Order: sequence, then C-alpha cells, then structure tokens
Amino acid sequence: MYATAFKNPFADIDFSKIAAEFKVPAVDVETFVETGRKNFAFMTSAGTAAVEQIKTIATRQGDMIRAAVEDFSKHGSDVMSAATVEEKAAKQIDFVKKSYEAAVSNTKELADLYTKGQTEAFEALSARVAELTEEVKAAIAKK
Repeated sequence: MYATAFKNPFADIDFSKIAAEFKVPAVDVETFVETGRKNFAFMTSAGTAAVEQIKTIATRQGDMIRAAVEDFSKHGSDVMSAATVEEKAAKQIDFVKKSYEAAVSNTKELADLYTKGQTEAFEALSARVAELTEEVKAAIAKK
C-alpha cells in the first residue's frame, strides 16, 4: 500500500509578501459615510415630497368627485322641475355637455399635477446624481 502523507501545496507560500505587492487604495471612510448620509437624506426628502404630491392629488380628486355628485343632484332637481319633455331633454343635454367639459378639464388638471410631481422628482434626482458625480471626482483627485 502506498501510505504517503498529504502535503499542502500552499504551505510554503508566504501570502503576506504577495499581499504587500498589491497596491490597495486607501478607503476614506469619512467621505464614504458622508456620501451615504447625503444619499439617505435625499431619499427621505424625495419620499416625503412624493407622499405630499400624492396627498395633493387625492385631495383634488376628492374635491372633483364631491362637485360632480353635487352637480348630479342639482341636475336631477332641475330635470324634475321642467314642465315639458323638450325642456327636460334640453336640460339633460346641457348637463351632459357640462359634465363632459368638467371631465376633460379635471383630467387635464390631474395630468398636470402628476407631471409636476414627476418633473420635480426627476430634477431632484438629477441634481443628486450630478452632486454625487462631483463627489466621486473629488475623491479620486485626492489620491
């Protein structure tokens, strides 16, 4: 039988000498922590702004629905008070026209609110990315 003892082929290598040959860049922990803090502050601010924008849109939608229900209720009374079928038809046609115009106007207003929120968020993100790019350039220049 062959009974030879196992010998680790890496046992004779001095890894500390090999590691010393590599130039590992020093990490500026302070800069790294500050960048993380700025990113966290930005994300917190962006989240707060998004919630506020959503609240604004939801409030406005609630106002629009309330106004539509009030208009519908008033319309029912107007139609019932009309004396002839022709008057009732005219009032209903007028109501449909006003409702359509209100729907188009409300949709445009809500779209503008959404667009405004998205534009502000994108501009804030772009500014933070530009700032972060400058921070990375400055960190590289220090070395």
